[in-house]
Amino acid sequence: MEKRIGIVGLGKMGGNIARRLVAADWEVYGFDKSEEAKEALAGDGVSVHTSILELAGALPLPRLFFIMVPHQFVDEVLADLSRGLNEGDVVIDAGNSNYQETIRRAEKLKRLGVSFIDVGVSGGPMGALLGSCLMVGGSREHFLKLEHLWRDLALDGGYGHFEGVGAGHFVKMVHNGIEYGMMQSIAEGFNLMRESKYELDLKEVSRVYRHGSVIVSRLLGWLEEGYQQHGVDLKNISGTVAQSGEGQWTVEAAKELKQAVPVIEGSLAFRKETEANPSYTGRVLSLMRTMFGGHEVLSNDEGEKE
Repeated sequence: MEKRIGIVGLGKMGGNIARRLVAADWEVYGFDKSEEAKEALAGDGVSVHTSILELAGALPLPRLFFIMVPHQFVDEVLADLSRGLNEGDVVIDAGNSNYQETIRRAEKLKRLGVSFIDVGVSGGPMGALLGSCLMVGGSREHFLKLEHLWRDLALDGGYGHFEGVGAGHFVKMVHNGIEYGMMQSIAEGFNLMRESKYELDLKEVSRVYRHGSVIVSRLLGWLEEGYQQHGVDLKNISGTVAQSGEGQWTVEAAKELKQAVPVIEGSLAFRKETEANPSYTGRVLSLMRTMFGGHEVLSNDEGEKE
């Protein structure tokens, strides 16, 4: 199987995915609207192009495309890409798309003879560079045909197949919902310790928790690292917490399936409430978000609750 791919979206995630594939001896073609992103990737061995159509034209048939853009731009990318697609091409959407939108998009491309594969990607920008966790949807046939790609992108043992169009994005959506709940528990616990009568070094607590405790996790590692960089008061971190959509989608899916998800629902509600009521709990959440995802969370809060 030839190791050749066209990547649309060369930002924090897509750029590092491109770099990882170049290091794994893939021939990588790329496009991004940002000139800065294109220049950076050109210097890292990616053949960059001025448009999606030019990118498509540079790849020999049949072609493999990898989309890594925010979910609200996927249809725009597909509209441009569709003008240059041919029967037998494969398009992978590796962003955080709604699984129901994935089903719709797959049906549309199927009519062109183009296969559409959804992949949930976890691990953040550094994971994209050092090895991600991949949740691959679509057919078993396509999963096996492209297993060399999943193997080169993922950590050892960090990829798997989930049958059905949209299944990969559904599993990733639920993953992010679980992430909301885990982060909320950590943030509430550290806020509780901060408010106690004890003068606890929260950085030291996060360090100890990470070594042999039942709740050890990468989130605690990022929290400890964040405390080291920003101090335990987190004065420069916003107490208003953004939410990217997948927590909301998880709650909506639970309602459709008539299943209770009170922890995820409560963590989503908390994030929305921080828009009016920023807090230290919110700062801890924002800190973890920036440490693993590179999100901008500098503080501009006024009248924040202590």
